[in-house]
Amino acid sequence: MELHESFAYNAPIGSVIAMLEDRDATVAKYESMGHHEVEVLDLERRRGRLWIISTRVVDVELPSFAKRVLRPTNTMLQTDEWERGADGSWAGTFDVEVKGAPVHIYGAMSLHPHGRETTHDVSVHVDVKIPLIGSRVAAWAAQGDVRRSVEGEFAFNSAWLGTHAVAV
Repeated sequence: MELHESFAYNAPIGSVIAMLEDRDATVAKYESMGHHEVEVLDLERRRGRLWIISTRVVDVELPSFAKRVLRPTNTMLQTDEWERGADGSWAGTFDVEVKGAPVHIYGAMSLHPHGRETTHDVSVHVDVKIPLIGSRVAAWAAQGDVRRSVEGEFAFNSAWLGTHAVAV
């Protein structure tokens, strides 16, 4: 199942990258979405690349058809990799491992500068390896919790950028 979303921040791309490099912003972002035990395991920027590895515990309300095969509380390990383009844009990938569950969330993301604004595009893929109901669970996740997480991330980022001005 796939999901595509786009959002414009009222901030230059340098401010968006500075936010992504801020460990406190990453923790606050996930906590604002109701996730807990959030931890940034690694964050590194060098030679036009940025890596962010984080873990968090996420609670979801499962539909009845998935309760026999999935748990409502899961630990997520997320790896984000960004690379700066020659034109000033940034492109990257993310991979979310749901510990102990046959669920894999991954995708691509990009940041494009437009003067004092930045466009953030995200494409999310949700794969669920459960016989018979995997595609139903993937569709439920993509249209429910995954969509809410993407929208929550955009909302948090916009608010953070509005209150944490960074000179670029």
